[in-house]
Amino acid sequence: MTYEEAIAYLESHIGAGIRPGLERISTILEMLGEPQKAYPIIQVAGTNGKTSVTRMVTSILVGHGLRVGSTTSPHLSVVEERLEIDGIPATQEAFARAVEDVVPFLDIFRERYDDHPTYFELTTLLAFSYFAAEAVDVAVVEVGLGGRLDATNAGDAEVAVVTGISLDHTEYLGETLAEIASEKVAIAKVGATLVTGRLPEEARVVTQQHAAAVGIELLQYGDDFEPLEPMMAVGGWSTSVRGHYSTYEDIFLPLHGRHQLDNLSVATAAVEAFFSRALAVEGMRLGLSGVTVPGRLEVASRHPAVLIDGAHNPGGFAALTDTLAEEFRLVEWVAVIGAMADKDVPEMVAMLDGHVRAVVATAVDDPRALTPEQLAEIASSVLDVPVEAIHGPEAALSAAVSACKEEDAVLVTGSLYLVGEIRGLIDPQPGVIDDPLLASDEWASLDPSELAFGDDGDDDVGDDGRDEFLSEWDT
Repeated sequence: MTYEEAIAYLESHIGAGIRPGLERISTILEMLGEPQKAYPIIQVAGTNGKTSVTRMVTSILVGHGLRVGSTTSPHLSVVEERLEIDGIPATQEAFARAVEDVVPFLDIFRERYDDHPTYFELTTLLAFSYFAAEAVDVAVVEVGLGGRLDATNAGDAEVAVVTGISLDHTEYLGETLAEIASEKVAIAKVGATLVTGRLPEEARVVTQQHAAAVGIELLQYGDDFEPLEPMMAVGGWSTSVRGHYSTYEDIFLPLHGRHQLDNLSVATAAVEAFFSRALAVEGMRLGLSGVTVPGRLEVASRHPAVLIDGAHNPGGFAALTDTLAEEFRLVEWVAVIGAMADKDVPEMVAMLDGHVRAVVATAVDDPRALTPEQLAEIASSVLDVPVEAIHGPEAALSAAVSACKEEDAVLVTGSLYLVGEIRGLIDPQPGVIDDPLLASDEWASLDPSELAFGDDGDDDVGDDGRDEFLSEWDT
């Protein structure tokens, strides 16, 4: 199977829509030999921050010498981003092989049950199968929608993470914070450790009740872990993290947004829970020194300056505008906005008041997207700035750049799909994120097992390294 054939096969499943439920994927995984049981899983759910926490957890684990598979969604540029090993997407050849490996089983499933998986179920199957074939030590899996009935929940997580909870996808998850919390926290099953980020009280009560009912350990933001002494630095933030087992000082996080420090503390607690002990601070520093979160407050270009952020709900826009006020307060922004019709678009766009001096409304090629004219009408009703409707992300970006004065910059937001398209226009190698850490001579010269688990008797996780971890997990 060629790469083009593999892509065409996946795209043939797009019309299946969203069909929450575990029956289809569980049946196919059983036919595949249960690949999701070949490695331990850290599963990450939440309304906002899922991808950031997934990538931070991956980076910290890589810094501790483990081979890590990770999957996030949606992808921004190319679908291979959903199949990463140590933060590096699968090659086109590896991706085609992964699809080819599962197609015969999908054919049998279709013949036997007259049914087929959704696009998301198929990419989740690919991730589980690919990680088993690549013999990863651990998989970090981002939930797609909710938790209880999400395809990723076909795997049993050793550590279940809920980053945060707010109102979103209410047509699937419920109308209240408590209902949404109950859907997301259901990924935490018997034998798991549940780690929760900063939650509203209504959701916090639900997570506490769930942990007590299932009989599992619960680690909560503020009670068991939190960032300490955050300080803005060039290109990111400097902080210390109070974890469940230890405090980790002088950590540099090369990401924009103070809220990413909350995500960092959640990721730290999740990895601590995975190892059941303190981390090696040098492994943590090394892993995080190369962390990236594409499409989330990412400076995608400097000439002209273009900041892209996939905020697509009120919570995401609140984090975005807080960051604009704190880290980019001297910048005048021309915003390129696209949004899906099922979002609270007026509330989202209204948060840009006082932060942008002009808006270009556009849309991606998706039937769920608001038209540029519809979005422009909303923006004009809540913002007192010039608003223009432009069809097509490329034309919208060009119009925004042309509208910029010398001191201005372009902000792209409102939809991950829009951010992905714009990023693809800017990045000459879309989907390929260069990792200076993994390419560095410093990384190549290190013995990861000594670094991560060393024998210096200080804030580490044992003396026998990766072999000890694998032996414990196998047991």
